[in-house]
Amino acid sequence: MEASAMARSLLSAPPLHSNPSLSRHGSNPDLLSFPSPKSQPRNALPPVLSLSNPKSPARTLGMERRSHLPTRCSVDSAVKTEEEVPIEKRFPPFPTVLDINQIRDILPHRFPFLLVDRVVEYQAGVTAVGIKNVTINDNFFPGHFPERPIMPGVLMVEAMAQVGGLVMLQPEVGGSRDNFFFAGIDKVRFRKPVIAGDTLVMRMTLVKLQKRFGIAKMEGKAYVGGDLVCEGEFLMATGSE
Repeated sequence: MEASAMARSLLSAPPLHSNPSLSRHGSNPDLLSFPSPKSQPRNALPPVLSLSNPKSPARTLGMERRSHLPTRCSVDSAVKTEEEVPIEKRFPPFPTVLDINQIRDILPHRFPFLLVDRVVEYQAGVTAVGIKNVTINDNFFPGHFPERPIMPGVLMVEAMAQVGGLVMLQPEVGGSRDNFFFAGIDKVRFRKPVIAGDTLVMRMTLVKLQKRFGIAKMEGKAYVGGDLVCEGEFLMATGSE
């Protein structure tokens, strides 16, 4: 009885192609076709639904149509502002902690062997940063070399030693310009040539001080435009002439 009732229900069910949205494809009963696109409006767009409200356009997801007008970015304005500043005004000068007159009061050196023009950072007995403006008028360039002006390496070392002298030649440190001498160098390396027009920036730092023996060990590095050009270890000594 149950089998016969199920058979009658299957026979009474409507056929698959009775769905009005589907139709037979030609004479083949196994192929179905969807409604023709011609029945849809030409400019119709598929609806975009949001997760918060499936029946409304996706406004909460930021999918709404956006304007294609150009937008001015703050980065572009910053670049433009930098380009408008003339190059001669972009670079601030070095600060002056000790000027040339104050340097001359500390160091005994004079022309043509005073090789420090300014001190831009200074802590007596600890560290100092001095600069040497290398110009074509320096008296060593006519012979080193006539066709390629390069600052001699030994003079770079001497200039760094003079900055070291500024660190140590202070009463509170115990140094005196009358009995303070350049005693030695070690591990000196020249990384790049220094030519006319460069600004040599030299940092000297006290590493070890033996007051009993009158020996000071210092570490020095010299830069041009941020590039390391010379480095080494220096020994300073106090003693009688």
